[in-house]
Amino acid sequence: MKNNWLVPANALAGYDTIIDVRTPAEFALDHIPGAVNFPVLSNEERVRVGTIYKQVSPFEAKKIGAALISQNIARHLQEHLLDKPKDWCPLIYCWRGGQRSGAMQVIFRQIGWNADRIEGGYKAFRHHVMVNTEELAKRFRMLIICGATGSAKTRILQQIEAQGGQILDLETLASHKGSVLGNLPDEPQPSQKGFETKVWKRLTELDPTRPVFVEAESRKVGNLHVPEPVIAAMRASPCLDVRASMDARVDFLLRDYPYAQQDNAWLLPRLWKLKERQGTSVIEHWQELVEQAQWRTLVQELLELHYDPLYRQSQGLNYTGKRHWPTFETSDLSDAGIAEVAGRMLQAVNAGR
Repeated sequence: MKNNWLVPANALAGYDTIIDVRTPAEFALDHIPGAVNFPVLSNEERVRVGTIYKQVSPFEAKKIGAALISQNIARHLQEHLLDKPKDWCPLIYCWRGGQRSGAMQVIFRQIGWNADRIEGGYKAFRHHVMVNTEELAKRFRMLIICGATGSAKTRILQQIEAQGGQILDLETLASHKGSVLGNLPDEPQPSQKGFETKVWKRLTELDPTRPVFVEAESRKVGNLHVPEPVIAAMRASPCLDVRASMDARVDFLLRDYPYAQQDNAWLLPRLWKLKERQGTSVIEHWQELVEQAQWRTLVQELLELHYDPLYRQSQGLNYTGKRHWPTFETSDLSDAGIAEVAGRMLQAVNAGR
């Protein structure tokens, strides 16, 4: 039987099921990777019990809460758990490892299952993520892929992984492409806590004896902040610079943002967000290009007037790490061209070990 403590990530696999008994709303914000949500109180029930606790008395709240929790645990048993064998070993947690997870643990142990719970609950897990992320970020030799907007840095990163390299893909974890136009249609970003958990989990999966390729990012990816220990490690790391021709970049962006060309209602409000920097007349001109479907002209002007100046400013401030390798130049950002650049990067880094 395991102890009632917060086990490290590589020990969670020793449990058959990790059960989060918090509300669906709490679970959606963040949870232990791989956990299933069997709430012992619904969103509405938790509010109801909390209101009684504050406005009537803790005693009355506990009576109502106990009745609701018992009903919900019974429902989970009937709907999800009757097929579990006697040697099934679940790990249970709630917000602080107290009454909600304790109630389920007691019932499960009475049945005969070796049910453990995380002492301190999700709050303790959250602390573990923050502390462990700082420790992990110091272990890796990071290599930062730098390049102007439209240089296919994320695709190059993913090709490096496809060719055997090791990567940390922050934009995929954040469900965002890292620019004003970078939010993905019908794919909301995770919560800040959820993003930090995803980053931590990815770091636990990496091999510290091998280099980790990471795309240059600002502190924010969409609405999310890159964990401070990770951004600090990135900015202290050497860089690999991609320099793609303007035509190649425009061609790539036209392929990479097809939805922007299909939904003016999605695109136009995002262009207006650039008004403070570009001025009303420029935005109105870009709006006309959108309405006329002059996509190539629009993309090139966005690069020349907005993104390239921002890139030169941000890179000069944030990514000043050593350049051990020549610039990786290309005029081809097709799938084959991206694979070729990724291969050159891997070859250059491996040769320099």
